[in-house]
Amino acid sequence: MNTVRTAVPEGVRQHAPGPQVGTLPGIGRPSMLPDLRSRRTRRSRLSSTLATLTVSTLLGGLACAAGAPTGDTHASTVAARAQSNTSSRSELHKTLRALEKSYDGRIGAVGVDLETGRTVEHRSGERFPFNSSFKVFACAAVLDKARTSEPGLMDEVVRWTPADMAALTGNSPETTEYTDTGMTSAQLCRAAVTKSDGFAGNMLLKQIGGPRGLTDFFRTTGDRTSRLDRPEPWLTEWQPGDKRDTTTPAAVARTFAELTTGTTLDTRDRARLVGWLKASLTGADRIRAGIPANWTVGNKTGTGGASNHGTANDLAIIWPPGANAPIVLAVFTNRNLDDTPHDDKVIATTATALVKALGKL
Repeated sequence: MNTVRTAVPEGVRQHAPGPQVGTLPGIGRPSMLPDLRSRRTRRSRLSSTLATLTVSTLLGGLACAAGAPTGDTHASTVAARAQSNTSSRSELHKTLRALEKSYDGRIGAVGVDLETGRTVEHRSGERFPFNSSFKVFACAAVLDKARTSEPGLMDEVVRWTPADMAALTGNSPETTEYTDTGMTSAQLCRAAVTKSDGFAGNMLLKQIGGPRGLTDFFRTTGDRTSRLDRPEPWLTEWQPGDKRDTTTPAAVARTFAELTTGTTLDTRDRARLVGWLKASLTGADRIRAGIPANWTVGNKTGTGGASNHGTANDLAIIWPPGANAPIVLAVFTNRNLDDTPHDDKVIATTATALVKALGKL
């Protein structure tokens, strides 16, 4: 028999200074992940090692080429590749700087070819707001909790009232249809990832202890950068310099790659998460529009709106035909001027530039 959970209003718990912005049922309760740190010590050590290696790849580039013996034929090959990579990166920066100028905004982007280990980036260490892209990570945290500490969680029914979701009825296309019956955690994951359902995202946060619970989950993956401080709709409120509810392209690309291809999630849960990403109904004009139509893509978008400097982003895992491993792209944008809408074409153009710089086009 399914366990029925009813949303109960509670306050938002923030781990950064600042006024409390609002409340939503169940968001911000003390973490529901029992003994989170102690039960994942071994995994955290492994993930931290992976994080160090991956971030080193993101930031390091070509250190191995510099250390190769100069008289070695292999060294010559490596050096030639290094020169080619440097040229590609230089061209990428040139392209994206010109795009930023014409767009009058900022672009943060990372592309990682998991088959070759090649990485390209632009403003990869700068902070950008998550917006709705947090939902894929909240879903991963719920999947992990169900697998490691609360069997059956994905089939449990979560219930709420119309009043609970009053602030999000315009951004919750699926949960508004299930107010009478509720939805299972699995259904909430599907709605949050494939339709970017705002209330579904908040209910997933409820399952893991609110925004702080998701930040704790980031830490267990080795991600020391990403953070969530508020639920929907307040997390979309952003001004330059605000660190709340933000990440960097480098950090989020690493974590996204780990959750979709690494060992943090059980193989079955990883496949389920990737399946939802492939079924996404949002972002057709973003990363998907910037790569060939015959490539397989799973993605999650986020949009802050014109009143928040036109912030918009997209995360994607991509399989070109015949590839032995996927590509991961992370593209984040914002306008320099407030009250200016985002531009999907900028994200699509950036995706094309990243894939070209990786040598895939």
